[in-house]
Amino acid sequence: RRQFSVSTQHYSFSVKAFSQLLQEYPGPEYNFCIRETRTYEILEDVAAMKSEVGVLYLNDFNEQVMMRELRDHGLSFHLLFEASPHVFLSAAHPLAKKTVVSLEDLDPYPRLSYEQGDHNSFYFSEELASTRRCKKDIVVSDRATLFNLLIGLSGYTICSGILNTDLNGDDIVARPLDVQDSMRIGYVVKDGVQPGRYARRYIELLSLYTKGNGDGREDR
Repeated sequence: RRQFSVSTQHYSFSVKAFSQLLQEYPGPEYNFCIRETRTYEILEDVAAMKSEVGVLYLNDFNEQVMMRELRDHGLSFHLLFEASPHVFLSAAHPLAKKTVVSLEDLDPYPRLSYEQGDHNSFYFSEELASTRRCKKDIVVSDRATLFNLLIGLSGYTICSGILNTDLNGDDIVARPLDVQDSMRIGYVVKDGVQPGRYARRYIELLSLYTKGNGDGREDR
């Protein structure tokens, strides 16, 4: 019986690569798992071999802490691509008309972020500028809820800028954020363990679907 598992931050390209993997290896029986989960749990999953691959990002703010955590968990990080920060907005949001959005532009609107559980350090946040004070904060645990609230409440979230309209539709847009920062998005694997057949192909698909991205273009 075919088995494969991946743990990832909330990225549509991770889901698209997973979907393509299953299409390439259909078979009569399999047990494949994708977990969109908290940052620390990604480290724990891969360290315990509950997942062969993890997907997350580093930046100047979190890199020192995250690299220490990776070493402590016996994991290594491999860069897929570097993205300039963007914001996801509803297509009907007043700021969607702008070509570039500033942090000050975002101040009146609700900020959405992913819940990180017991390890709720700023260093484990999926969003850039998480230490910036915001009057309206909404914390969610899944991507569907986040997108519904982006649309319903004219909220925003800071992200890599990669959209997949096959998964997300046309209701969400990405706009560049005017900050001096970048997101280094990559995959993590356990040291000393050779990725299996499905893990190797999944990593190839991640590279394929993120190639040339990070500028708000769709990944399809």
